[in-house]
Amino acid sequence: MPTRKASAAWVGGLKDGKGSYDAEGGTVHGAYNFDSRFGEGRGSNPEELLAAAEAACYSMALSGGLEKNGTPPARIETTAACTVAKVGDGFQITTMKLNVRASVSNIDDAKFQEIAQATLTGCPVSKAFAGNLQLQLDARLT
Repeated sequence: MPTRKASAAWVGGLKDGKGSYDAEGGTVHGAYNFDSRFGEGRGSNPEELLAAAEAACYSMALSGGLEKNGTPPARIETTAACTVAKVGDGFQITTMKLNVRASVSNIDDAKFQEIAQATLTGCPVSKAFAGNLQLQLDARLT
């Protein structure tokens, strides 16, 4: 299996500095700063990158679980919300909440929920987060 890489650079102090990141594939890159991360400023931040990774991984893994069940999905849309909060003297990522909407034929909600929950503990990114933050799931058939 391949090892994926990304890089980041930061220039200046914490509150007045600025950073940028690039992923080796060339399509993921952006700029970030203190206000884009901890306030409402323009730019990217590490938490949205984690949310994107979780949403992408979960959608792909759920597709695999549904396909294995004999009920491949027509479409899965996952939105992930990654929350960073002040904890003690520092900051911590506390919660990752997934909102999943899936179009799947020939499956009842109970079976869908079973597969959706199993995916939450089974996808590789979720496994990396396990025990480090609270994972929440709202999965619905459409």
